[in-house]
Amino acid sequence: MTDWAGCLAKGRGRQLLAWARAAARDTMARLQPTQDRFMRRTPAALLALMLAGASSAVALEGPAPAAPGATVATSPAAPAKPRVVIVATGGTIAGAGADAANSATYQAAKVPVDKLIAAVPAIANVADVRGEQAFQIASESFTNAQLVDLAKKVSALVKRDDVDGVVITHGTDTVEETAYFLDLVVKTDKPIVMVASMRPSTAISADGALNLLDAVTVAGAKDARAKGVLLTMNDEIQAGRDTTKRVNIKPSAFFSQWGPLGMVVEGKTYWFRAPVKRHGTTSEFDIDSIDALPEVAIVYGSGNMHPEAYTSAVAGGAKAIVHAGTGNGSVAGYLVDTLKDIRAKGVQIIRSSRVGDGFVLRNAEQPDDKYDWVVAHDLNPQKAKILAAVALTKPRDAKDLQRIFWEY
Repeated sequence: MTDWAGCLAKGRGRQLLAWARAAARDTMARLQPTQDRFMRRTPAALLALMLAGASSAVALEGPAPAAPGATVATSPAAPAKPRVVIVATGGTIAGAGADAANSATYQAAKVPVDKLIAAVPAIANVADVRGEQAFQIASESFTNAQLVDLAKKVSALVKRDDVDGVVITHGTDTVEETAYFLDLVVKTDKPIVMVASMRPSTAISADGALNLLDAVTVAGAKDARAKGVLLTMNDEIQAGRDTTKRVNIKPSAFFSQWGPLGMVVEGKTYWFRAPVKRHGTTSEFDIDSIDALPEVAIVYGSGNMHPEAYTSAVAGGAKAIVHAGTGNGSVAGYLVDTLKDIRAKGVQIIRSSRVGDGFVLRNAEQPDDKYDWVVAHDLNPQKAKILAAVALTKPRDAKDLQRIFWEY
């Protein structure tokens, strides 16, 4: 007699079901007249047990093997998460204040990269992330040498097959310069995203955590490729070339006169425009062949200026002077001869403007063609300084330097 309980205990429900079906077919064929009597004599508990065995067989042993040539449906594998490296340099996003009410009084560059990442657990849902500590400084202390070192590190990272994007944490004071520098010299289409915060992590209304999460989201997004270096803050995606800090005490500190490229809302990127100036793989500059930057000075325009501000910059070794002039990059009449003399000595003169928006028109206010000067177009003085320094890593005349300012 078949041991029903034993078969079930051993997980042999499929064998039991096969036996039961065979027995039923044999009985129907040979003992048809006694079928009703057999069913009446079969205990209800046994019938229930047989049904339970059939169900257990399916659950314990799985579905029967597919017929030859049949297609077996499988569940789709979860898509692999993007691989993002966070390179930390310090700044307010790594800052700490003495009290939670301190949003503007704090010490920058205190929190290391591993703690920055650990403070935002949601990052693990967005990307596979690892951190590297490049520097731990306030961004106003960045030097040309550190810019070059950072760019070389980022260039090496984006060449790796196991890196899909890079996020760089940075202080807000000079993040726009670093973003533009990387935009010019790192030849890649992979997303490079700058991120910063206006308030330290210890403040009640700290903005760094969400900014960092958004930056990782953008760095891992396929639709962020080939858009140049980006800055992600305050829900906005700004072009590293265009954005500038205009407010020093509010989270909504960064603006571009041409508007943001897009936004990040609840973990999704939305794009509204694309950059058209040369950058990344289309740039003629490559950090792998740059080891140092020449000195470029900025002289801020105002009323009642003194020529010594320019001549001392030349004495200090400046290869170019960015004149942050009033209005349309205007130069006071009493300074024209000084600037002409400086240009005659081989130092480039670049007319920019201290005005936040607009752009400097060539041969307006001053005869740039006649004096062999360059105009910065829509670049503010600090960004004009970065472009001039990169361009002058090779000898150039004013005509070629002007071409570069038009194209970049």
